[in-house]
Amino acid sequence: MIYRVIGLMSGSSLDGIDIVFTELEERAGKWVFEIIAADCVPYGHEWFEKLQQATRLNAYEYLLLHAAYGKFTGEIVNKFIDKHDLHHKVQLIASHGHTVFHKPSLGMTAQLGDGATIAATTGINVVSDLRAMDVALGGQGAPIVPVGEKLLLPEYGYYLNLGGIANISANISDQYIAFDICPANRVLNMLAAKEGKEYDNGGSMAQSGLLNTALLTQLNNQSYYTQAYPKSLANNFGTDILFPLIEVSGLPAIDALRTYTEHIVQQIVHAVNSLQIAASKQQMLVTGGGAFNNFLIKRLKESLNVFNIEVIVPDENLVKYKEALIMALLGVLRWREEDTVMQSVTGASRNSIGGAVWIGQEA
Repeated sequence: MIYRVIGLMSGSSLDGIDIVFTELEERAGKWVFEIIAADCVPYGHEWFEKLQQATRLNAYEYLLLHAAYGKFTGEIVNKFIDKHDLHHKVQLIASHGHTVFHKPSLGMTAQLGDGATIAATTGINVVSDLRAMDVALGGQGAPIVPVGEKLLLPEYGYYLNLGGIANISANISDQYIAFDICPANRVLNMLAAKEGKEYDNGGSMAQSGLLNTALLTQLNNQSYYTQAYPKSLANNFGTDILFPLIEVSGLPAIDALRTYTEHIVQQIVHAVNSLQIAASKQQMLVTGGGAFNNFLIKRLKESLNVFNIEVIVPDENLVKYKEALIMALLGVLRWREEDTVMQSVTGASRNSIGGAVWIGQEA
């Protein structure tokens, strides 16, 4: 059976909502996919500010934003359907939402974007709240993409996502392990903004800066980096803990960018080392906005040579939209009542079928 699904993802870098329309099919136990249409809908200033300040809202204001963001998301889907002439073609929408609160140690994670509102706005069935069940079972609720990597992209040994937060997945003897490494694009973009740029295009500013070893040592000494996996990060680790350290250093923006880029690379190397990689050559698939940061990728390739790992940056659509694609698959798996999250990745008490289902289609 072919499933025609829209997947939605809003990452911690706050660049916008990634939206993918894909056809997914299971053939003899193996999944295949085709991305038919894809866009990134940027957040305007108003939504950027609302999402950035969401952690400061009281409960009533937060729930109003939850509903409003669901309406906003549903309207984006409707415009996407109009633009790509997808009327009566979309069977299901899978929405990750935008993570605001994430405290798995206290049994809580919260993503903005009310699934019922998305379903009502679009008239299409929706799967949302994809992390909640795993957290309720004692897991980290993150990363949740490894199931999709396993089913859609099984040929790689390692998967690195360079989004607002960098996270890694590894297939070690058919056992999948994944965890958040460190804040990435969110902090890099905040530093680029000090120079009036949305982001450091190709890493050119970082490449022209000077490495500051004192700041690098401070960044690397954060206690999170010594924790064993499974583990995951909230967005505010970068914005409220690491970024102030960089600000206090008083470095010029280009030197801060150079130093923070090195911090990302060193933490990736540390993460790879903790996975006890076999000596045979492996390929690492790199996706997310950071895959377009040429300087970061150059430093990463140089640093991973010692592990005999080949860094692969795929085609632009997969780089940009892998997570939205995988959200679509998770929605299908939830609809089929199959596991969406792996215990080995999150540390939960068992594998689980995650996601709330909202019937938007009229009977």
